[in-house]
Amino acid sequence: MEKKSLQSILARHEFLKDLPKPYLELLTGCAKNTRTEAGKFLFQAGENADRFYLIRQGKVAVELPAKPHRPLTIQTLGPDELLGWSWLIPPYRWHLAARAVEPVVALAFDGKCIRGKFDKDQKLGYEFYRRFSLIMAQRLEETFLQMLGICG
Repeated sequence: MEKKSLQSILARHEFLKDLPKPYLELLTGCAKNTRTEAGKFLFQAGENADRFYLIRQGKVAVELPAKPHRPLTIQTLGPDELLGWSWLIPPYRWHLAARAVEPVVALAFDGKCIRGKFDKDQKLGYEFYRRFSLIMAQRLEETFLQMLGICG
């Protein structure tokens, strides 16, 4: 995908909305298109967390491994949603797994590349942490409500 078209996709995404153009250019250098077949994992618990995704097409089940039982689906994410934040928090390991429920097309962002950008520009780092923390809080609240429905 051409860098200019990738940048325009990023500029339209809700998560990156209103991000200054120079920041979008920096992020474009850390992004690539990925495809994952249905049933395949984007990542698994315990692996190095080195990326995050903006889902463009398809659905992803975020799963909690529950051996010897089958995994528990915590949430299902789809187009225009963000997947993964463990790349932000040391020791950068996935705590959950992400499995494609149907074929997934996504933009994958290299976490190490982006953290390097944060080191050079703390304003970018602050803005990213602020945006991610809003999503993290929303997802945790949704999980708590789901747990109440199961247990209550």
